[in-house]
Amino acid sequence: MKHIFYTLQTKSVFIVSAALIFSVVVWGIISPNSMNRITTNLMDLMTQNLGWFYVISTALYIGFCLYLGIGPYRRMKLGDKDDEPEYSYFAWIGMLFAAGMGVGLVFWGIGEPLSHFANPPAGTEAGTQEAAERGLLISVFHWGFHPWAIYAVVALGLAFAKYRKDLPGLVSSSFYPLIGEHVHKWPGKLIDIVAIVATTVGIATSFGLSTMQFGSGLSHVFGTPNNAWTQLIIVGVVTAIFLISAVSGLDKGMKYLSISNLGLAGVLLLTVLIVGPTVFLIEHVSKTIGQYGSSFFEMTFNTTPYTDNEWMGTWTLFYWAWIISWSPFVGTFIARVSKGRTLGEFMFGVLVVPTVVTILWFVVFGGTGLHMELTGQTNFASDIAETPEVGLYLVLEQLPLGFIMNLAALILIGIFFITSANSATYVLGVFSSSGNLNPKNNVLITWGLLISTIATVLLLSGGLNGLQAIATITALPFGVIIILMMVAILRNFKKEGQQKNKVKEEEDW
Repeated sequence: MKHIFYTLQTKSVFIVSAALIFSVVVWGIISPNSMNRITTNLMDLMTQNLGWFYVISTALYIGFCLYLGIGPYRRMKLGDKDDEPEYSYFAWIGMLFAAGMGVGLVFWGIGEPLSHFANPPAGTEAGTQEAAERGLLISVFHWGFHPWAIYAVVALGLAFAKYRKDLPGLVSSSFYPLIGEHVHKWPGKLIDIVAIVATTVGIATSFGLSTMQFGSGLSHVFGTPNNAWTQLIIVGVVTAIFLISAVSGLDKGMKYLSISNLGLAGVLLLTVLIVGPTVFLIEHVSKTIGQYGSSFFEMTFNTTPYTDNEWMGTWTLFYWAWIISWSPFVGTFIARVSKGRTLGEFMFGVLVVPTVVTILWFVVFGGTGLHMELTGQTNFASDIAETPEVGLYLVLEQLPLGFIMNLAALILIGIFFITSANSATYVLGVFSSSGNLNPKNNVLITWGLLISTIATVLLLSGGLNGLQAIATITALPFGVIIILMMVAILRNFKKEGQQKNKVKEEEDW
């Protein structure tokens, strides 16, 4: 009996979190219309009444990261004082970017600026130069410092607990300064359950977005029908590939695949810059950096007290919620590759460098599409606003080498799709196995199937709206957890500083 109780207690996080996700899957299968209606209504209620929480909490994350990056703890290492970084600086930056933004940037790099051009926020006339400039600015705002600050906080909490306190690689371990040994009991397990549910939904959202875009790519490049059956086949094939990889331990292959994909993304970026409106794009890089810097503070704290939060809920609040739900996965990956970095180096690498790359990506791809619209070459902004997953292909096919670039984009999306799902399955396996870095195959298979199934259910029940709704809802509790994580991190640093001063005084004495 004791053995059975111990086994249940050990597996409780896996059992409870898997049951919660499975119940969502069943709900979506039995009554997709009910699921879409209820989740959308709940999301609308949350954005109207709690939108301020996402705005203010994200601002807190940025302030916290800036303080650590330039404050008194900037020379503290993620690890022992003698630890050296495992990866070169450039390899480290490349892995950070691939993990944090790959799928999202490819999906929204053209889709978002063109959507804002066609349907800008209140106060801006659609289809104008102002709408084009504002569209790029808003896109960079959504993908710049703010999401990376969320990733950085979670990564920092996990890295400090793992490398300086030798605790399991779990989100709950970050809370040891606040709840002590209770991280190994139900308070800690509850934190891990929330983290797993949020992560699963965040990953399923990205899985669904990638499915939509990959299906559109197949339709553009090869003329296949882009319908529900195509999406189901895509999900099935991708699921089979990443599950085989996850259970067979093809980690090195996935690593090299990820690095190669990053190179392919760079080649595609340079090609569009060269064959597109080069001078316009280069000038717009400078302009966008200036606009981003001058409006950063205002946009960070922007809420809509005089109107409803419909536009904010569709865009900014959805992004912050999506990133929050995605952060345990990305944070775990960043923590894994950042051992030996100082806090100052960590914050510069995690916040500044990816933001610069993000600006380049949006200006080159989104700017190319906007230039086509403003010069009258095309008239597809409204279509892209309705179906953003087609934006990349519509713009690329207008350029020289369009077919080849569309084919490269399809490969890019497919590899990002598979590697992200493979890594996410592993992270969820670790989270639900008490931090075991070698989770059992049955655990990995369970999470892989749940991710693909919930993505399928969300796609069939509500498309992009369903994905946005469920991500916004589940991110709220984990947003609170990240705030508490900041308190725990500060307490850890303060304690470390006191111990360091005590040692120094003893040496001086």
